[in-house]
Amino acid sequence: MAFVLATAVLAVSPGPDNIFVLTLSMAKGKKVGLAVVAGLMTGCLVHTTLLAFGVSEIIKRSNTLFWVLKLFGAAYLLYLAFLVLKAGTGIDLSRNNHDELQWTALFKKGFWMNVLNPKVTIFFLAFFPGFLFSTTLPTVVQFYTLGLLFIFVSSIIFGSIALAAGSISNYVEKTPKVGQFFKWVQILVFVGIAIFLIVG
Repeated sequence: MAFVLATAVLAVSPGPDNIFVLTLSMAKGKKVGLAVVAGLMTGCLVHTTLLAFGVSEIIKRSNTLFWVLKLFGAAYLLYLAFLVLKAGTGIDLSRNNHDELQWTALFKKGFWMNVLNPKVTIFFLAFFPGFLFSTTLPTVVQFYTLGLLFIFVSSIIFGSIALAAGSISNYVEKTPKVGQFFKWVQILVFVGIAIFLIVG
């Protein structure tokens, strides 16, 4: 219960991932936000696996590897910002834009945003061990149990953010100036997360 409560507080607290889900859902609708949430949460499963099998400890101890992963993550985010900038004068909200709104592409966007952020791995390494709950179960089983709980709780909260923010996307779609505003907000969010990843 303590782990669930701590996870809920972390998921609700303003951070790069939930701010991204918030702005994207407001700009493009709840379905887009939910697809990205699914990608982000699947990425958490990768970090859980890295933690369970000790890879996160290797990343933590290797400054070079840690920086390489950070640079890859930041480069990917800046690439996403460039794609938004290149898209035109405003955010394209067309529900028929299969290239942009394809669920698989959006899922991959959220997945790679999460996986290429080594800070998530280090966070899991710092956070999870304090909640190990058994002296008899293998630590791998315990880490996966905690990881799945983390994903479950975070999915509910992030999904709620996507649904709530997505409810105003129709207004954004009908108001070009608002669409233009959210285009630049989205760019700033991508660039801001990239900067946070590098200097934080």
